[in-house]
Formats: sequence, structure tokens, C-alpha cells
Amino acid sequence: MFANLFEKISAPFRPAPPPTPHSRDALEISSELIRKIRDIQVKTNHLVNHMMAGEYVSAFKGHGMEFNEVREYQPGDDIRRIDWNVTARLDHPFIKEYREERELTVMLMVDVSGSGGFGSHYAFKNEVAAEVASILAFAAIKNNDKVGLIVFSDQIEHFIRPQKGRAHIWNVIRTILTFEPEGHRTNLNLPLEYLLRVQKRKSIAFLISDFQAEDYMDRLRRARKKHDLVAIHILDPREVELPDAGLVHLEDAETGEAVWVDTSDPDLRKRYAGEKEREGRELQAALRSAGVDRIEIRSDRSLVNPIIQFFKMREKKH
Repeated sequence: MFANLFEKISAPFRPAPPPTPHSRDALEISSELIRKIRDIQVKTNHLVNHMMAGEYVSAFKGHGMEFNEVREYQPGDDIRRIDWNVTARLDHPFIKEYREERELTVMLMVDVSGSGGFGSHYAFKNEVAAEVASILAFAAIKNNDKVGLIVFSDQIEHFIRPQKGRAHIWNVIRTILTFEPEGHRTNLNLPLEYLLRVQKRKSIAFLISDFQAEDYMDRLRRARKKHDLVAIHILDPREVELPDAGLVHLEDAETGEAVWVDTSDPDLRKRYAGEKEREGRELQAALRSAGVDRIEIRSDRSLVNPIIQFFKMREKKH
């Protein structure tokens, strides 16, 4: 991989992150972690109450529809709702009646692979993912919806069944922040397959990842047919543009490969930025062709504004 670094920037390289005191033991929670979780809860709850009130509901109203009954066709009814089986049996046109489901299910699929342990500004990407997930979770429970969690890397690491309540959201946030994965790489096929297996009814599914993976578009399309799937792309600015920092030791967070790179080379920085811009365009085009909306979240910018803009965009679609 590193042999091709100067010919073609094809992999995301980043300074190796310092070791973190994450623990899988839910019984041993440090005071620092408790403070961090409470800070996230207070901040995101405030945002949901004061900046996003009504936006979530408007974005997903009419999302879930369940069959109620059939009735005789009346002039002006939508012919696409005709129940042809009942119509043939009774020799008279009947249509299907539906009612909106008041309770939705939100599934959070969170990438905890090695690349999430990188952060060049205010937070690691996995912390940004936890805060984004918190915003979505609080918006959901404020609307009395259920929230579930799938934690993944190159394997399914953990699953929390959809439930309601603030205690449940605490557990979701704590899991995202503290989970120490067994896998280090990213396989986006696994959470999409798992979602289809464990969530039979249609849900609002947020795939939160830096999307440093390959060959997942087929399963993405399959999941999109069953669920309202939204891609949340977590980015650090140093993954988009290399700084002029002289000779830097860079390490691939998922493979462990390392190399010394002279970032003062303007040609290298230009080629790196160009390659990342191309990758971003290709990801956006691929998601659009699959019918999947994308929210780009950068760790050095507001996490809330892109989500609010997305909610407003979705509201216009209804």
C-alpha cells in the first residue's frame, strides 16, 4: 500500500491515535466517562428541544403505514390502492385502507472500526459518531419512538434491541463511547445484512461511518428497499487535506501499516486532496443512485446544522 503512496494516494493515512482507556466492562465506568455521557445528554437534549423541535417529526411523518381494512371503491379514490384479490372475489372494486403508524423504530448502525479512533481537532471520530447518534436518539424518544443499535467493524460487535426511554438512550450512548471492538477494519455489508435479519418491519436506519470500505452497494440497495436508509458520513479535516507539517509518521488505523511522509511537498498535498475530492464525489453519486440520502458530518464543524438541513430537506419531500 505504502509503495504506491507517491504515485497514487489510495488509502486514508492518519497519525496513530494515542491509546484510550476504553473498557468493555459496563460495571466499571469512570467518572470522566459519566461526565462525558452527561455532557452529551445535556447538550443533545437541549439541541433537540430548542433547535430541532418538530423537524424530526416533519421529516419522517407518514413514514410508517400499516394496513387497516378494505372498503368499497368510491369515485376519486386512488386506483393504485385497489385490492385486486378482494375485487376479483366479490366482483366489485375494493381498495386498501392504511393508517399511519404513530410509533417508529430508529436503528443506529455505528462503525467502531480502527479509523474511528482518529481525531485532529476537538474529538475523535467515534466521539463525533456518539454525539450524532445521541442527537438522533433524543429526537426519536421525544417523539416516543424506539431506538436500536448495531455496533460493527469487520464483524457484528454488539446489538441492542429497539426500546424506548432515557435509561435506554444512556445505555446506547455509553456503548458507542466505550465499546472496544475485536475487529479493526470496516465491512459495511455486515450491518446491512444484520439489519435485514433482525428488523422485519420498516425502520428509519442511520448508517454512521467514515465509509472506508468497498463492495457494499448491492446490500445497501437491498436494505434501502426495506428500510428508510440514511448514510451519515463522518469526516475529519485531515482526511480531506494534508497539512504542511513537515516529515510526519503516518499509520493506517485499520491495517497498522506505517510510513514517513514529507507533507511539506506541495505536489503530494495537492494529489492527496484531489484523490479525496474524487472519492467524495464517487461516494455521493453511488449513494444517490441507490436512493440513499447522505449527511456529511465534519469533526471541525457544527454537527447539528447538517442534520437540521437534512430534516428540512426531507420535510419538503413529503
